[in-house]
Amino acid sequence: MADNLIICIGNRGGGDDGIGPYIADMMRKEPHNDTILDCGTIPENYTAVIKQKKPKTLILIDAAEMNLKAGTMRIIPKEKIGTMHISTHGMPLSILITYLEREVENIIVIGIQPQRMSGTMSSVVKKSGDQLIEILRMNRYEQIPVL
Repeated sequence: MADNLIICIGNRGGGDDGIGPYIADMMRKEPHNDTILDCGTIPENYTAVIKQKKPKTLILIDAAEMNLKAGTMRIIPKEKIGTMHISTHGMPLSILITYLEREVENIIVIGIQPQRMSGTMSSVVKKSGDQLIEILRMNRYEQIPVL
């Protein structure tokens, strides 16, 4: 049983939408107790892994259009997920979370406001990704403001 399972979502070729895979890459460089999954744009394909790992906390990280300054990160409450655009997934994230709630007691969605969704990742979003990595390594995600 893992403590935290961190699901990194996004499109590597989609500008700031690549923040999830970037975080997965960076976190895998140093050992830690969390399980990190780079799910690309199809997090629904990883439900079996989530069920098998049975984490205490499931953390989903993605670029999210929250109408905030680029690079701003927020914990997105479940009730707000269905009303906003989060990345480019085949299945809405709200449906995935509803399904996963049967398996995982604590689910946290962390969104980072993108600046651009094409080309290369913006420096402001990359900097926020680096800050989020440190927050996750210290297991202090509760210090991220709630949207």
